Amino acid sequence: MSKAIELSLAAFAGLLALFMAAGAQDAVYEFHAYLFFIVAVLVAFWLIGRDVTAADPDSYMDGPVRLGVLATVFWGIVGFLVGVVAASQLAWPDLNIEPWFNFGRVRPLHTSAVVFAFGGNALLCTSFYVVQRTCRARLFGGDLAWFVFWGYQFFIVLAATGYLLGNSQSKEYAEPEWYIDLWLTIVWVAYLIVFLGTILRRKEPHIYVANWFYLSFIVTVAMLHVVNALAIPVSLTGSKSYSLFSGVQDALTQWWYGHNAVGFFLTAGFLGMMYYFVPKQAERPVYSYRLSIVHFWSLIFLYIWAGPHHLHYTALPDWAQTLGMVFSIMLWMPSWGGMINGLMTLSGAWDKIRTDPIIRMMVMALAFYGMSTFEGPMMSVKSVNALSHYTDWTIGHVHSGALGWVGMISFGAIYFLVPRLYGREKLYSLRMVNWHFWLATLGIAAYAGVMWVSGIMQGLMWREYDPEGFLVYSFAETVDAMHPFYVARTFAGVLYLAGGLVMAYNVAMTIMGRERNEQPIVTAAAQPA
Repeated sequence: MSKAIELSLAAFAGLLALFMAAGAQDAVYEFHAYLFFIVAVLVAFWLIGRDVTAADPDSYMDGPVRLGVLATVFWGIVGFLVGVVAASQLAWPDLNIEPWFNFGRVRPLHTSAVVFAFGGNALLCTSFYVVQRTCRARLFGGDLAWFVFWGYQFFIVLAATGYLLGNSQSKEYAEPEWYIDLWLTIVWVAYLIVFLGTILRRKEPHIYVANWFYLSFIVTVAMLHVVNALAIPVSLTGSKSYSLFSGVQDALTQWWYGHNAVGFFLTAGFLGMMYYFVPKQAERPVYSYRLSIVHFWSLIFLYIWAGPHHLHYTALPDWAQTLGMVFSIMLWMPSWGGMINGLMTLSGAWDKIRTDPIIRMMVMALAFYGMSTFEGPMMSVKSVNALSHYTDWTIGHVHSGALGWVGMISFGAIYFLVPRLYGREKLYSLRMVNWHFWLATLGIAAYAGVMWVSGIMQGLMWREYDPEGFLVYSFAETVDAMHPFYVARTFAGVLYLAGGLVMAYNVAMTIMGRERNEQPIVTAAAQPA
């Protein structure tokens, strides 16, 4: 696309944003319209000063990958910090600052910052890196990869500011308003074009399994997003809209989306990451390529049916609840197939767990993946769900998967990528990686453990009856009993955040080319048996 056409599109977008701002019917819509205008102006200035020299078609396009790594680290710190704030608000309610920083607005900000900002950027940058190396081809579409990266950052800013201003579709995952959903759809289609186009122009005839997982994540998340976000705006100059679904249909659609966001965004995408970076860091081939293919097809077929297990004992028909439970239980097998494949890749290289903290972090990620994918099917069983649902046990389960699996495998990938992307021989400090490992591991283990105990206590207190058939505990009494667990959870979150800050410092020093003389983590030779 010529610079003249790109400038014309930027100018049109800016004028459209000003028109939208002038006719805005609410303050949030007006704020976002002016934000869109500012971005259009910045893009126009960038286009004017851009060097249009043709890139070497045989070189890899690593610019978006480098910034993607930095964005992953940045949004990770933001997400972990907001999580600590939200946990503190539950422990000490006086920290709820009205209206912008109360728990009702901070909670969806935390969820989106960790899942979509931190996790999403990790998937963007690693998928762009992996697909080029495994296909031996430059990213398709020229500057389209830059549009995907910056367009996704703009989506994050729009969604985050919307949450703090009290603007969303009020669903479980706090779906942003209709115009933000439209923008994300455009960005995501561009992402699919870049990734699929690179695969189609590959020089390597074989499509490595990591790309299968990445592609399934991109395609399925697009479908999930479009269906769940179907809404009719009240006006094209206002943020208010009405969902196309209502009642139990809306609940089923929401959890079809919600659980498959876990299944394809937080599982399939990061399995793609695991299948590339674990073998590369271990310097070993994947344990079983055949198992990886069986793992892929069984996982993506079974996961799409599991959502109804979130709606046990609701108005959803009983057959649909049972269907979700059955498919959830079956998911245990392919999930553990992936965990076993990842762990067994270290066959012949188990000593690296002692000497390489990056491998240690990846192995811990796989351990949390295995644990979470056993716990999830167990919690989908109706008799277990009767106790666990709506309690903090579910919160502990979600965080053990999100921070134990997604966080740890992302950290390992970042530590692998940074020296290679910035031309450094090694990381600034492997000992700091070791500190990060222990802070993160202790943080998430304490967090999950505390929530398991408090959640089971919560469920038992809610279902305790006296001989006359009355509830023994009032709801206020159960909330009061949770206080020490909320305090403990807050400090566990601080540990995890501290690990993220150690990572940020280590990454910054590596990029700046600083060197640190330090002894190897393990200096003593192994003693013979």
